[in-house]
Amino acid sequence: MTSVTPVIAPPVVHRSYWGTVGFQLRRDPVAIAAAAVLLLIILAAVFAPWLAPADPYKASMIKRLLPVGSEGHWLGTDELGRDMVTRLMYGGRLSLVMGIVPVLAAFLMGTGIGLFAGYVGGKVNMLIMRTLDIFYAFPSVLLAVAIAGALGPGLSNSLLALTLVFVPQVVRVAESVTTQVRALDYVEAARMSGAGAFTIIRVHVLGNVLGPIFVYATGLLSVSMILASGLSFLGLGVKPPEPEWGLMLNTLRSAIYLNPWIAALPGAMIFVTSIAFNVLADSARSAMELRR
Repeated sequence: MTSVTPVIAPPVVHRSYWGTVGFQLRRDPVAIAAAAVLLLIILAAVFAPWLAPADPYKASMIKRLLPVGSEGHWLGTDELGRDMVTRLMYGGRLSLVMGIVPVLAAFLMGTGIGLFAGYVGGKVNMLIMRTLDIFYAFPSVLLAVAIAGALGPGLSNSLLALTLVFVPQVVRVAESVTTQVRALDYVEAARMSGAGAFTIIRVHVLGNVLGPIFVYATGLLSVSMILASGLSFLGLGVKPPEPEWGLMLNTLRSAIYLNPWIAALPGAMIFVTSIAFNVLADSARSAMELRR
């Protein structure tokens, strides 16, 4: 009689919701590639003082607009003879700050306002949301330019202008998600048991709304990068001679017919970074669509 070898099923791995999200992201090659590109850009910006081959402010009119592949300047030089590799690495510092800080500030402020408006509801909700709807009467680009123009050029004013642009968008998402969670049975049960509003929001609501808000805010990073570069391009952001990708695009406009490759480098960095942020946000959104 032939014996039959029993088939042993592999053990079932039980992961938490966030563990499952992380597992899905690790299995996504596109997300890994985008994260690797962002990590390289961030590391190059952070360690620019040690990695950069030259002084970002040292000019040389003799070496101005050297082509890509020149000896000692493998990405050429700008209109003042400054090394482009160095300027791009240092420029990533301000560009990343101007892209990330406004979104982070808007995430914190918008989540708080949206949670309050969504949980309280009624006339308070209507007052807050209708007030913020005023900002939606203007396109984001026009609103950012108007606020930055009123405040004046400079890094701090640009950060404030971009934060004010993004806060209403985050508030709308936070209010919408909170309104949905507030109507769920377990929240109503906690309310009927005598739990206070702060306890309900902290224990039952916050953990369920942070995910969608965070994913939406991550998607704003690419928009923030582009808007920040646009403000610097228009002279409303970082002031010369500070290296920043948008400002570098502005100062290299006159060189576009003499050396177009050099003039395109800052724009390429903006494009690659914003695409990487956008791809990573899309991957996170797909991974977080899984339910508990």
